[in-house]
Amino acid sequence: MALSEHEEALLQQMEEALYAEDPRFASRIEKTKSRSASRRRVVLGVVGGVAGLALVIVSAMNSQIWLGAIGFAVMVAGIAYAVTPPKRALGTVSGDGTVRRARGTSKGTGPRASTFMQRLEERWERRRRDQW
Repeated sequence: MALSEHEEALLQQMEEALYAEDPRFASRIEKTKSRSASRRRVVLGVVGGVAGLALVIVSAMNSQIWLGAIGFAVMVAGIAYAVTPPKRALGTVSGDGTVRRARGTSKGTGPRASTFMQRLEERWERRRRDQW
């Protein structure tokens, strides 16, 4: 079921407010989304490693060194693929505290983002005043 434009705009504003208010929590939510992708990555890597190991064993039985070298390379590549995390584009935080995601869409630029930064600045000023 598709969302209306108004509902999409509200959802976008809520997401921006979440990024502005608690970017740590928002990044945790994004990590849980990518678990299925990382699970698939591990499975493919393990399958590649097992296939490479099978090639090494077959090459040892047939005395074909070149096939063993290819099998070893496939095995190492599969295991490396399974172990390394997927590359994600990271967002950047600008000077005013807004978060820009790498996809080009800006997060945290709504009205709550400015109030969040204002509250941080007020807290900082209060701390400075209390120390002197």
